[in-house]
Amino acid sequence: MKPLFDLSEVSVGQHLYWQFGEYQVHGQVLITSWVVIFLIITLSLSANLNLKVTTPEGLQNFTEYITEFIRDLAKTQIGEEEYIRWVPFIGTIFLFVFVSNWSGALLPWRLIELPSGELAAPTNDINTTVSLALLTSIAYFYAGLRKKGFAYFKRYIEPAVFLLPINILEDFTKPLSLSFRLFGNILADELVVGVLITLVPLVVPIPLMLLGLFTSAIQALVFATLAGAYIGESLEGH
Repeated sequence: MKPLFDLSEVSVGQHLYWQFGEYQVHGQVLITSWVVIFLIITLSLSANLNLKVTTPEGLQNFTEYITEFIRDLAKTQIGEEEYIRWVPFIGTIFLFVFVSNWSGALLPWRLIELPSGELAAPTNDINTTVSLALLTSIAYFYAGLRKKGFAYFKRYIEPAVFLLPINILEDFTKPLSLSFRLFGNILADELVVGVLITLVPLVVPIPLMLLGLFTSAIQALVFATLAGAYIGESLEGH
């Protein structure tokens, strides 16, 4: 296990480290993650404290639209029988990734100076995206085991026993692709915009920032869609 621990300690760039016992964590990621969670909770509470059943308006309309969108997404990927159970998980994943991605483009994180490192979108850090991907992996294993019991593992030898190594490898590639796709896209977008703002600070970065908002939203949708697809796949037969 030592090579895995050594790999997990590899760090790119400067970071604000906080010490928790024997462990170091990236403090700037926790700060921005807490801000994102605070924004989501504040919006949810302010929109739904005084619910109107007959004629919803304002923020309630907005949050109901988001809820319907997430329900439809979960139903499409998981199926009508099981989807309602997974709406909270899919919705939480989508909202956290979406708000995190947009926070990197809309909030002036870099104006806040830290002793070391700098603030950026939580999804700009590989630790965040890997954590989300591992949560997704745990979710689809739980879904399959909950429905099928140990018979769930028959999927590794279907439709033929010789596919066992490939089916096992697939469970490792799913979280890898989820985490590196999200991390790579958000990091690349922020780096490109940052460089252009330094070189051409007036007009050129604005269209790219708008494009970044669009691609950030697409990345959140892709992540949530794949999470739902993996859960739906574990609930189905081969």
